[in-house]
Amino acid sequence: MTAKKSINFTVVPLEDDDKEPAESVYANFCAVNHTPFDFTLTFCQMRPLSEKDIEESPEGATQTVSAPVRVKVVIPAQLIPALGAALQENWRIYQDAYSNVGWAKGKMGGKVH
Repeated sequence: MTAKKSINFTVVPLEDDDKEPAESVYANFCAVNHTPFDFTLTFCQMRPLSEKDIEESPEGATQTVSAPVRVKVVIPAQLIPALGAALQENWRIYQDAYSNVGWAKGKMGGKVH
């Protein structure tokens, strides 16, 4: 019987020099949903509310705001712990690098759903 061997490797994203670079999509809102098998991150681009939006809403009213979907990313559930760890590590590095900039201090201002 042959013994199983363990191999460690690193995956490096590689863009083909002969092709157009991968498109970047700006999003300032992310909704997260899941099934038993995967997680779906829906990235949207929120526009600022206009004065008209605010003036037409009664005091204390709940208003629904539409946000155009820019991209949906479906991630297998098995990858979520590694993704969470990678985001936390990059957030720590970001805070260390930009701690002297006012907008990078403390917790994120928005709420992730």
